[in-house]
Amino acid sequence: MSSLSVKLPFFGWHTVAATFVLAVFGWGVGFYGPPIYLQVVVERTGWSVALVSAAVTVHFLIGAVVIANLPRLYRRLGVPVVTSLGAALLAAGVVGWAIAGEPWQLFSAALLSGVGWVAMGAAAVNAIISPWFVSSRPAALSMAYNGASIGGVIFSPLWVALILAIGFLKAAIVVGIVMAAVIFTLSIFVFSKSPAQLNQLPDGIPPSPVPAAVIPSAAAALPKGSLWRDRRFLTLAAGMALGLFAQIGLLAHLFSLLVPAIGPQNAGLAMGGATVAAIVGRTMVGLVMPASADRRLVACASYAVQIVGSLTFLIAGDANVPLMIIGVILFGAGIGNATSLPPLIAQVEFAKADVARVVPLIVAIGQASYSFAPAAFGALRTMSPSGTSGFDGTMLFAVASMMQGAAMACFLLGRQTR
Repeated sequence: MSSLSVKLPFFGWHTVAATFVLAVFGWGVGFYGPPIYLQVVVERTGWSVALVSAAVTVHFLIGAVVIANLPRLYRRLGVPVVTSLGAALLAAGVVGWAIAGEPWQLFSAALLSGVGWVAMGAAAVNAIISPWFVSSRPAALSMAYNGASIGGVIFSPLWVALILAIGFLKAAIVVGIVMAAVIFTLSIFVFSKSPAQLNQLPDGIPPSPVPAAVIPSAAAALPKGSLWRDRRFLTLAAGMALGLFAQIGLLAHLFSLLVPAIGPQNAGLAMGGATVAAIVGRTMVGLVMPASADRRLVACASYAVQIVGSLTFLIAGDANVPLMIIGVILFGAGIGNATSLPPLIAQVEFAKADVARVVPLIVAIGQASYSFAPAAFGALRTMSPSGTSGFDGTMLFAVASMMQGAAMACFLLGRQTR
């Protein structure tokens, strides 16, 4: 009898560590990979940047449809099955990018990779972490989301090195096999567990009073369907969508914009540097943001830093490499916060019952919006004086700055109703 009463260590932090690894592969292959796939496919096939950018758009757009239905998939198939299927589809899709010989094959591959990666993306991370934490959720999510940034640090230069060494196809096969094996293992031994199964409570402690800013105690649950009339939800969704549109549109082309100026290997390292800055930015927010902080203002400050980064790129032009690197660092500092802060804003502004609806919806709306960003920014590049042959990101950086300013305005507008 006494052996049954032995208290197991809190499993939530094991889940955070496993979700960190999930995010490393999810973002490294499904988020930071497409900008590099774009450049490699253009070089291999001679297709236009606009065409391949459209495939990147399909990759992200189809994922938005899956995100909106992710809670339903979890209920029907379970988190382990959905996560494992996602890894398998993402691996198959990247191989498809490597072997596509016709545009329809490229777009088919984009469908597979887009469906797969969202099972390892932002909504998935939030869904896996949330049952285990309440008061410690900001810290837990920050740690797990740092895996997304580490994915960029590792995979941006790794993809370039592997492709140069063994070719795109072999690189895709190697990465796909390793990713699938790791995620399958985590799904069996970690993601299959829940607090109820292990007789544990969120945060690993009995329920106790927590600061009002940590839980949405003052928010009443909204009637079904009323989210679309709620100013907080609309401004949060719009702000996240605008900010991510600017961010993804620029990131999708940043590698190929840097290549003419600093070469492919240095460009890969620069992309990795952007994600190092993202880790620092997100960690700083986690360290200095008090429980009572207005998280909308914190999000605005993060976007302001990215705007300065975009303006630095404009000043750098195509010749000032040190300024380019400074721009990469400043822009990168806000990458992680654009994903992690909106769910944390939702946590304090909505009732617990509504958070489970709000987070997948704002992530789906954001991804559906930024899905068009690679193609839209690709069209801007073809309209620029240098076309696709040189570093001319003037229009891209200017548009990104304006959209991030609009995102700040949305967050501030929603703040008036608090």
